[in-house]
Parts: sequence; C-alpha cells; structure tokens
Amino acid sequence: MPEGMDPLGARSQFVDVQTLATWQEVLGGDGQQSPQDLSDSLLSQQSFPSPFPFRPDINRKIVLFTGDVALLGCTAITNTSNELLTDKNPVSSRIHQLAGPELRDELVKLKGCRTGEAKQTKGFNLAARFIIHTVGPKYKAKYRTAAESSLYSCYRNILQLASEQSMASVGLCVVSTAKRGYPLEDATHIAFRTVRRFLEKHGSSMEAVVFAVSDAEEPVYKKLLPLYYPRSDQEERACLPLIPANIGNSEGEPVVPERRIRIAEKPGSLESMHTRDASLDDYEEDNLDSDLGQVGNHAFARMEGDVDKRRKLILQGHMSEAAVQKQHQRNYNRWLCRARAEDLSDIAALKALYQTGVDMCGRTVMVVVGRNIPVTLIDIEKALLYFIHVMDHITVKEYVMVYFHTLTGDHNHLDSDFLKNLYDIVDAKFKKNLKAFYIVHPTFRSKVSTWFFTTFSVSGVKEKVRYLDSLQQLFTCIKPEQIDIPPFVLEHDARVNGPCQSSGL
Repeated sequence: MPEGMDPLGARSQFVDVQTLATWQEVLGGDGQQSPQDLSDSLLSQQSFPSPFPFRPDINRKIVLFTGDVALLGCTAITNTSNELLTDKNPVSSRIHQLAGPELRDELVKLKGCRTGEAKQTKGFNLAARFIIHTVGPKYKAKYRTAAESSLYSCYRNILQLASEQSMASVGLCVVSTAKRGYPLEDATHIAFRTVRRFLEKHGSSMEAVVFAVSDAEEPVYKKLLPLYYPRSDQEERACLPLIPANIGNSEGEPVVPERRIRIAEKPGSLESMHTRDASLDDYEEDNLDSDLGQVGNHAFARMEGDVDKRRKLILQGHMSEAAVQKQHQRNYNRWLCRARAEDLSDIAALKALYQTGVDMCGRTVMVVVGRNIPVTLIDIEKALLYFIHVMDHITVKEYVMVYFHTLTGDHNHLDSDFLKNLYDIVDAKFKKNLKAFYIVHPTFRSKVSTWFFTTFSVSGVKEKVRYLDSLQQLFTCIKPEQIDIPPFVLEHDARVNGPCQSSGL
C-alpha cells in the first residue's frame, strides 16, 4: 500500500459487494410497500402488461449503493471522463487517488476514448480488479436524440465489455457529470432501462450490478428504480403509469432515424470532423437545425402538401417520383425526430394507444381505445407525435390494429382532415405492413364515415377494414390472451352480446 494514502484507501475501508442489500431486499421488496409518491388510485387502475415486469431474479442482481464507487470491491468499477481520459471530476479524481500513479501511466497508453466507448485498465491499488473507462456525451437539449444514443452506448459498452471478460460484478457510477450537463433524471432513465434489458438478454453470468451514487443523486435513483425494477406485482402495477413513453427498442437503445450525409447541400460539412464525437455533434446540428429550424409553429406546419398537388408537379415535370418520395421521407424523419425529442408522457398516460400480443398469424397487435381520446382537451399535434413515436418500430414488419369504438362520444372523434394529414405524413411502411384494421362495436355513423374516408380520402385501406360487432368475432382473429381489453369494453360487450364463451373472460 503506497505511503501517504488517504486513510479511506486502507483495505479495510473497501466495501464488499456481498455485504450490500440487493434491491429486492430493501424496503418494498416484500410486496407490501409501494413508492411513497404513488396514490392508492393508481393501484386500482386497470393495467396493461408492463414493459418491465416484476423479475425477482434480476432484482437480486441490482444494488443501490450511496457512497464512493472507488471503494467498491467489484470485479470492475466504472470511471467517467473526457475523450482524453484526463477529466477531473469527483468520481475520476477519487479513483485516481486510490488507484495510484500507475493508473495515469496506463491511461496514456490507451490514447483516449471516444464518446460512448468503453476501455479497460487494471484496478491497481483499488479493491476492484479492473476499471472500465467511458466518456459520456455533452448534453444539448436541442440535440437530445444524439445525446441519448451516446449515453446508451456508454452503459451498453460497459456491460458488454464486462460480459466478454466474464466479470461477475460491476460498479456503475453516474456517467453523466455536471460538466457534461446531462439532466440527472433523463440520464437515470437511460441507465436503468439499458441495464435492465442487458440483464434480461445477456446477464446470466453476471451476479451483481451496483449503482453507486452520491447523496444528491440518491433520491432520483430511488424514485426511478421501481419503474424498471418493480419488487412485487403490486409495485409493477403502481409504477406502470409512470413509465416514460420513450423506452427504446428491445435493447433499451433509442431508435434513431437513418443518418444520411447530404453532400450536395453541405459539401464542406465533413472537413471539420476530426473525431467521432465531433462528427456526431456536427451532424446532428446540421441536420436538426435545417430540418426543424425552418418550419413554423402551426400544428400542421411540417406536413407535406396534399397528394394531388404533388402529382400535378410530377406531371408538369417539376419533380420526379423519386424526388417526391425523398421529400416525403425527409418530412417524416423531421416528425420522427420531434417525436423522440419531446416529452409525450401526458399523451401516453391516456392509454389510448398501446401494443399488446399477436394475432393468429403472429403479427403484432396495436390497440386504439376511442373513448380514451379527449380530442377537445388534448394537444392534437402531440397526439400525432406520440402515434409516430410508438408506431415507427412496430411498422417495420406486418401488424394489425384493433380500434375499440365502444361508448365513444362526439368529443372522442378525430377530424377527418387530421386523419388524412396523418396518413399523408407517415412512412410508407405504415401503409404497406398494415394487414388488418378491426373496428370493434362500430356505429352506423362510424361505418359511413369510414367508408367515405377510405373511398375518397386515402387509398389502399378500405379492403383492410373489418367491422366486428362483438368480442367473440374478434377472438376468431386474435386469441383472448393476446389482447388487453379495457374493462368498460368487456362490460359493454357482455351487456349487449352476452358473456363471452372464451374461458379467460
């Protein structure tokens, strides 16, 4: 042990991970407690399947440790730094202090680390055998999508490296430092969902993941942990309404629109890109500035013109079909960027659109609940953004939609102009991969409106529409256990059509 080391560096002061309580064991893990800020009314609500169900096996691998990550006796701990691995922040300074001067010499050999990457060194005088170094993104609200992707990469690459090296335990510091400016709560959502998805898919050999936080960071971590790691079925139901709309893909990764270099428009934009981090920041600024900065504030300011006008332009020779398609794709990507950047939790809380199981052909089923759409009260543009956000990754393959028209009123009916504009905006895959649109409990008015809309306003949808007067008809296409049906729909159907013959309802 080097002379002069701070007394906290003494071996006896290091923390054995085995002595720490797991998340499943701390208050709330007995199934009798729920987060303090959740009301009893939330517990009584009908809940749809949580994307983060109660998994005690995963919870037993999670530890929340309030203290110094450098003291953890894990197989590896993490260090958050800058691209040159020379950043001086509370976490890195403490790690260097306890690890000793050999660490600084070792970092010189690494020759830096790009944003989102992870590199490994020995732990030297630490209790941890290894240190995994990573570089978090610099946060700008204007370019949130790029920052989310980079921060996801940090946590994912840390875990991937630990898994490849067969590390049994990892101590994770808060990667986003004050210097980098990433909002703590936003960063915590990304950290929790990334770790959760990794443990679900690749964490069989990993015994412990320790989130090491400061006293200031602890309240945020305690508040959000139950959303991603519920410790009981009760806590899962209670936390479901609080889960953000944006939870990424099956790996927890933010889904980012395809990046294209626009050489003709900005021929010199690549000359100043010296590093991967710089290229990412510059690209996001160039594209999002030009995509979002030149549009108005009106609800439909970013929409394309109507289809007939575009066809006339083609006939007049002003635009080729390929040019129109390219323009439409750019327009859709602008909407998608906005959808992923905005807070849409208020729209998500309506439970008007959600993913459920699969139909008899194995196609994803999306549900729309008409009565849950308060058209006169909500921000229609945000509703459109939420639809695009939720549906974009679903529509890459075949899917079906079930629309419950049950007990809808005039204040629940979306304007036909809005629906047509939505149809014109969405990507081609939305239309191509939609294989059936079931309207359950239709009224005469809804049938007439749908007929006019699919006949005169949009093309290619009419033959996909099916009207179902009862849930029993729906169950010939989708098994009861594959679809989550709101209680009021079940009650209405039982009252009108009698009890369903299916045994689960």
